[in-house]
Amino acid sequence: MPNRRFTRTHRRAATVGSLVAGALAAGLLVPAQSASAAPGSGIRIHDIQGTTRISPLAGQQVQDVPGVVTAVRNFGSARGFWFQDTAPDRDDATSEAVFVFTGQTPPPVAVGDAVLVSGTVSEFYPGGEAAGLQSVTQIGKPTVTVKSSGNVLPAPVRLRPSLVPDRYAPDARGGSIEKLPLKPGRYALDRYESLEGMRVEVRDAPVVGATSEYKDLWVTTEPRHNRTGRGGTLYGSYADPNAGRVKVASLIPYAQRPFPVANVGDELTGSTAGPLDYNNFGGYTIQATELGTLTDHKLARETTRKQKTDELAVATYNVENLSPKTPQAKFDRLAAALVNNLSSPDVVALEEVQDNDGTTNGGVVDATLTLRKLTEAIKAAGGPAYEWRQINPVDGQDGGQPGGNIRTAFLFNPARVAFKDVPGGDSTTAVKVTREGGKAALSASPGRIDPANAAWTNSRKPLAGQFSFRGKDVFVVANHFNSKGGDQAVDGRFQPPARTSETQRTQQAKAVNAFVRRLLDADRRANVIVAGDLNDYQFSPALKTLTSGAVLTDLVDKLPKKERYGYVFQGNSQVLDHILTSRNVSRVDYDIVHVNAEFADQASDHDPQVLRWKP
Repeated sequence: MPNRRFTRTHRRAATVGSLVAGALAAGLLVPAQSASAAPGSGIRIHDIQGTTRISPLAGQQVQDVPGVVTAVRNFGSARGFWFQDTAPDRDDATSEAVFVFTGQTPPPVAVGDAVLVSGTVSEFYPGGEAAGLQSVTQIGKPTVTVKSSGNVLPAPVRLRPSLVPDRYAPDARGGSIEKLPLKPGRYALDRYESLEGMRVEVRDAPVVGATSEYKDLWVTTEPRHNRTGRGGTLYGSYADPNAGRVKVASLIPYAQRPFPVANVGDELTGSTAGPLDYNNFGGYTIQATELGTLTDHKLARETTRKQKTDELAVATYNVENLSPKTPQAKFDRLAAALVNNLSSPDVVALEEVQDNDGTTNGGVVDATLTLRKLTEAIKAAGGPAYEWRQINPVDGQDGGQPGGNIRTAFLFNPARVAFKDVPGGDSTTAVKVTREGGKAALSASPGRIDPANAAWTNSRKPLAGQFSFRGKDVFVVANHFNSKGGDQAVDGRFQPPARTSETQRTQQAKAVNAFVRRLLDADRRANVIVAGDLNDYQFSPALKTLTSGAVLTDLVDKLPKKERYGYVFQGNSQVLDHILTSRNVSRVDYDIVHVNAEFADQASDHDPQVLRWKP
């Protein structure tokens, strides 16, 4: 099967007239006057699509299937066109359109052509069958007869709350749903599948996922469902992944119509329409041949208040693969956010700090240059003269980009807090809880928590440090749990999707929970703050394990529901970063500061968080 994964750089489509000669030579286009005299098979597109996700004709040849060309993809290695039957059947489960795959050969048709298509029916799995995604029914190795041109296109199906069910997918107990009969009136994924390839439309669509570097964005067809206070779509449980989310890409040449640069909360006003595709870059996607007008709702970046003199401010910020190779502009933007939007916290737990040569896999593990560039940028932005503490990992053992050796690190303002340096902390030595003067202390500060534990295989080890603020000891643990890589897609063919990465994060949470318990056993009034990118939701098994025994409180649960997010993935506003506190760290003021995740222009894909606490 040819690979349909294609480049996302939109090019000006060549005119169909200039392609005819080449198409004739390639055998893709059959002039009407020389079409085969053999009678047609009588097969229509809805017979090819069938009433499940797998075509009943997969692997078979079809002849002279009629329809009207609705869209042409004439760039990349996945060229082809969609065509749609103008005489649909009455079965709600059968799609009336299908993609014709011509590979690298330019499609020999124009929008509005009435065609007869012959070829081989197949199921294409984006990313490969092992990726677990749904398949796309297509016709390959085609020959095409153009019967007429300039025909009126079928009216698009409007995606709206009354059409798309709230219930997301059938329950196959973890198995494949692809052979189950489609029930488009009951399940959202079945509704979308029943429209595969057909012209669909959204009108006045709220943007819930900002424009990406690949020139696509996410909208919702359910404008009143699970909305955040700033216009996104809140992901608050596994049971409701927000069925109305649909990605929008564009088939319009960029020179003709640049793709809109949208933030969450903006709107594609008017009609956005095109064939409904499915791919491994985000599931069901409107390949727009018509784009609505961007209405900018002027989403503003947030600024949190300055901590008072007697308040300790502790923040967490994933700085997304920061290294000396990172453009200076990103260092400057991160610094400005820390100084202005976060109001210069006293302590910052950083995640994704890379070593001095970034992704060059040269055996370097030290991150002095990375942290120096960041602290210098902060000072240049008018911030404090931060110091840092960190521990170099073992080369290649902590995951992340190959060669990058990402790790967690502390920044702290020595004019406001003191760091208690205790020698002995290194990449392989576990920090222990000790007692000094009847209070909890650390055997090494900074120190790594249980680094030999298998829970941290190919993952970042937590960094513990002991600080002092106005005479009070405060233990801060910086974390970056393992990623969700390997989990099945929420819109994939296995339902419910397996979240295999949860197992390791739950074990990591168990290790951190045990460390906090040891601190509290040594001193039940110990001040403990656990912060970082935990790569999981507040309702996940990992967070339930981390907070078990009431040793920690997840502060995100204290926020109003509409504010519980700091990351946006495929149009879902969700929680991955957390700050948790022990019992004695109470009456805190906690804020997720929205400066990145909702915006097309980002310094990082994560929003930072900060707590302020008066001991």
